[in-house]
Amino acid sequence: MREDQIESVRRFNRAVSIRIGTIGESFLGLGRPYGEARLLHEIGAGGAEVRDLRARLGLDSGYMARLLRALERQGLIASAPSKRDGRVKRIRLTAKGRRAYAGVERAGDDFARRVLAPLEARDRDRLIAAMGEVERLMRAFAVTIDREPAGSEDAAWCLAEYYGEIAARFDAGFDPARGLVTGVADMTPPNGLFLLARLDGRPVGCGALLVEPGGHGHIRRMWIAREARGLGLGRRMLGALEDEARVLGLHVVRLETNRALDEAKSLYRSEGYEEVAPFNDETYAHHWFEKRLDEAGA
Repeated sequence: MREDQIESVRRFNRAVSIRIGTIGESFLGLGRPYGEARLLHEIGAGGAEVRDLRARLGLDSGYMARLLRALERQGLIASAPSKRDGRVKRIRLTAKGRRAYAGVERAGDDFARRVLAPLEARDRDRLIAAMGEVERLMRAFAVTIDREPAGSEDAAWCLAEYYGEIAARFDAGFDPARGLVTGVADMTPPNGLFLLARLDGRPVGCGALLVEPGGHGHIRRMWIAREARGLGLGRRMLGALEDEARVLGLHVVRLETNRALDEAKSLYRSEGYEEVAPFNDETYAHHWFEKRLDEAGA
């Protein structure tokens, strides 16, 4: 990336932090710093679990604990074990906290009106469109892709969502038992691996790489949640699986797909995959693809 691009990002950060008032001890005139006000907003009227708040805000546990203690000292929040999991702490607003939360919401609305009021209608639309594009790209950079145990709760959730979606899209529906079976053991080293994409701590995509004889890698179960589409995440997941294959010393990656998945076929072709003769008897496949990683790397 270019130096002028880095400077542009830094200049934008400075401008936004000054305009929205994150510098100082009284965010939007509320008499409390930005961190506390933001945390009140995220807890909201329905409450929230601490681990979800930490993931959503991208805060380390120490800083989150300090913020929570500050709100608790002010009588704004109370905590109790989660009904879903007693090991997890759930935070709720007290009556005083609900009044403070309402004040944060009013101040946020008032600030938005002050931003938009001086602008002509055309410029308001331009600003909103630009904000939407910045938000989309910032969400893209916030996505992480890491190895995940194939038997984890998040992995199982992603696979269930994947199965449900392709069952609705395939002409003949989808039954995992009728196609090539890919179990947890197949997606666990040394047989293979499973990658999980997360956004704000939530799973939003997955992909598996199976290690096969002859230096071949077999990519399966690649899926991106609807909420994360349009962020280039499918291409990133595919690239991450290829990188894992290179680390494992594999020379060729292969995959198959259904004729209903036009976007998948377009992605594979754009990333250098060539259509080949069937290399397995997957019931739901109509197209088989292959890519040589040594040539791609060269």
